[in-house]
Amino acid sequence: MFNSEGSSPSLIKNQLYNLGFKATKGNYDFVYEWDEKNVSIEELIWFADKIHAALKHSNVFFQH
Repeated sequence: MFNSEGSSPSLIKNQLYNLGFKATKGNYDFVYEWDEKNVSIEELIWFADKIHAALKHSNVFFQH
């Protein structure tokens, strides 16, 4: 969800692309494709922390 007082959608797109996300259509705007089938909980949390840091102060909401 974007906020008119937050970062622009193009800036958010660039931040997510830098993390390896790809744009998609449908229920989600961006997806991340894991190279491995069995990703550990620790890896998921580490990556969620990276997303959180990249989007901090941008006034957007993200779901995982």
